[in-house]
Amino acid sequence: MNKLANNYCVILAGGVGSRLWPVSRSHQPKQFLDIPGSGRTLLQQTYDRFIRFIKPENIFVSTQESYLQMLEAQLPQLPRQQMLLEPVRRGTLAPVAWATSAIAHLCPDAAIVVTPADQEISNLEAFEKDILHGLEFAHSHQGVVNMGVRPTRPETGYGYVQVGEPVEGEERIMKTKTFTEKPDESFARLFMESGEFYWNTGLFVFGATYMMENIIKHVPEYRDEFPELADLSATASTEVVPQYYEALPMLSLEHAVLEHTGHSYIMPCRFGWADVGSWLSVGEDAVAGVSGNTPQPPTDVKVDGRENVTIHCEALFDNATGNIVRLSSGRQAMISGLDGFVIAEEGGVLMICPKGDDAAMRRLHTLSNLDKIEV
Repeated sequence: MNKLANNYCVILAGGVGSRLWPVSRSHQPKQFLDIPGSGRTLLQQTYDRFIRFIKPENIFVSTQESYLQMLEAQLPQLPRQQMLLEPVRRGTLAPVAWATSAIAHLCPDAAIVVTPADQEISNLEAFEKDILHGLEFAHSHQGVVNMGVRPTRPETGYGYVQVGEPVEGEERIMKTKTFTEKPDESFARLFMESGEFYWNTGLFVFGATYMMENIIKHVPEYRDEFPELADLSATASTEVVPQYYEALPMLSLEHAVLEHTGHSYIMPCRFGWADVGSWLSVGEDAVAGVSGNTPQPPTDVKVDGRENVTIHCEALFDNATGNIVRLSSGRQAMISGLDGFVIAEEGGVLMICPKGDDAAMRRLHTLSNLDKIEV
C-alpha cells in the first residue's frame, strides 16, 4: 500500500467568523480574508500548507453553499468535485462525516487530516513532519490523533486536552485523558502550569473506516442517515448534497465522537500555532509572536512597548495599553487613555469594545444585523 498516496486532507471553511466583526462579515467571513496581512487569505494559506505534502486531488474543502463564488475565486485550481457545499451549518461533525464517507469510497485505506481554515502556522518543515507522523500512525492504528500545542498563556477561548500514558512503541503520541472546552481563567492557568494540558488545535488525524464506524456507534442521530450517506458517496458526485443534511443536529466532532471512542490520542507538536478566532486571540498572539512563543506576526502587524497592536493601519497611542486597532486602508487612529479595547473598522462600521468581552461583541454583532448595518 502506498501510504503517501492514501493521505487526504479536509479543510473546514464554513464558519461565519462573527468574533472578528466588523472586518469579518457574513458575506465575506474571516477564512476568505487576509486578517494577519500575509498576502494570502487564511483559506489560501491553509491550502498552501497541505499542498506541500498531500496530492492536490486528495484535498477537499467544506464550506457553505453561499461561499462557492469566493471559494472558486481563491482556489481556482480546486475541482468542483472536491468542494463539499453545505446548505446549512451543522457543526464540525456533519461536514467531517460527509467528507469521510466520500473519501472512503475513493480509498477505503485512506488516512485523513481535518483542519480548520483559520489558523496561522510557523515552521512549515516541522508542521509537515508532525502531520505526516500522525497520518502514518493512523494507517497502522485504530484511533484519532489530536495535534496539540503547549499553552503559552491561560487562554480561555481555546479547548484543552489532558495527556495520559504514552502509546506503546511511540515516543510522541499519548493517550487522551480528558477534553475541556473553553475553561475559565483560573482553570486555564492551572492547566497551563500543570504541564499536562495542550491546546486543542482542531487538527485531527484518523483512518476513514475507523471514523465511519465510530460515527455510527456513538452518534444515535446519525445511525439511520450515515449508512445512506455512505451509499450515496458510492453512487453520486460530491456535488449532490445529501437530502437529509438539513435535518442533522448541530454537533462537534470532539463531543460527539472523540470523547467516546476509547482510542483518542494527542501528539504534542513542534510547529508554531495561532488561532485567528477572535480579536483577543489575534492581539495576544501578535504580542506572543514578538516574544517568540507563537508565529511571528506579519510585517503589517505592529506591537509597541505597551502591548498595543495595530493591524493594517497607523495609530498613535498616548497613555494607552493593550489595545488592538484594525482600520480600513487610509485610516489613522489617535488613542489616549484607553486600556484593553478593540477598535475595529470596516465598510463604514466602527466597533469599540473591551477586547475580552465576547458577550458584548456578540450583542453588537446581533444589533448590527437587526439594524441592517451589515450588507
